[in-house]
Amino acid sequence: MTTTATRPVGAQARASISARTLRTDRWWIAPLITVIGLSAWIAYATVRVYMHKWFFVEDYHYLTPFYSPCLTDRCGEAAEFGTFLPSWWIIPEAALTLPFLLLFRLTCYYYRKAYYRSFWLSPPACAVPDGHKTYSGETRFPLIFQNAHRYAFYAAGIISVINTWDAIKAFHSPEGFGFGLGNLILILNVVMLWAYTLSCHSCRHIAGGRLKHFSRHPVRYRFWTFVSKLNTRHMQLAWITLATLAITDFYIMAVSAGWFGDVRFIN
Repeated sequence: MTTTATRPVGAQARASISARTLRTDRWWIAPLITVIGLSAWIAYATVRVYMHKWFFVEDYHYLTPFYSPCLTDRCGEAAEFGTFLPSWWIIPEAALTLPFLLLFRLTCYYYRKAYYRSFWLSPPACAVPDGHKTYSGETRFPLIFQNAHRYAFYAAGIISVINTWDAIKAFHSPEGFGFGLGNLILILNVVMLWAYTLSCHSCRHIAGGRLKHFSRHPVRYRFWTFVSKLNTRHMQLAWITLATLAITDFYIMAVSAGWFGDVRFIN
């Protein structure tokens, strides 16, 4: 037996609306700002990665995170882990870590929302139709790689450790211990990177997502609580770290190029 849905007696037919959306506010501003912001950062980062210069201040051991770890013959004193990569122009100094950092950002839950809405218009805003006729979800190439986010998180954690080592190493000056404005910038960047990395949804799930009894795991519960608080700021931390990365790189580039000197407080 089959039934056919019928409209109640006296009910009006659904309105036929030809307009793409009835929203009258400036809903397009948010995705436009996202496109401009991410595009500008990608352009800057790409240029800097392939400049192959002005990435290290030897006197104070300032190494930009865009070139860490430095692994080609161009690295000089900046090479902490050897120089086993060929010095071809197309190969960045940090070629072994940059793909993992890119994968971590691309598969991040917030960044998915950001570029889905802005670059792919899927959808660009609430109550605005999708820019595509069909959508297969994250089950086909290339979006199926979004499932690799957890593994990218592990790699990002290792790279954050390396960035932390770079920041600590930068306290060495020719006279011994040294402290300057570059150190403050490097430390701030590392702290923000750790906050963004630990605020990741995968980190929150790893910390306590599969626990059935928090009372039996007090340490993991406390860590899960801490990560959960960071997780509520994941979007803000994502943008903040883009800013701190660019500022850190620009400052080290400027000092290395001799545009201005590092402001020194000690040695």
